[in-house]
Amino acid sequence: MWVITVYSRNNYKIFEFDTEKEAKEAFKGIKGYKILTEVIYFNDYDLVKT
Repeated sequence: MWVITVYSRNNYKIFEFDTEKEAKEAFKGIKGYKILTEVIYFNDYDLVKT
């Protein structure tokens, strides 16, 4: 899962995406202070890079 967190003065918004491609495309279009994060759950062994 990919998450974009957008911060403003009195607020913040969180957007969730299934793929990195979707998240990066949305990231380009969002204005303001933003952070792109990949979330990996410990029980998702298929997503863990070795």
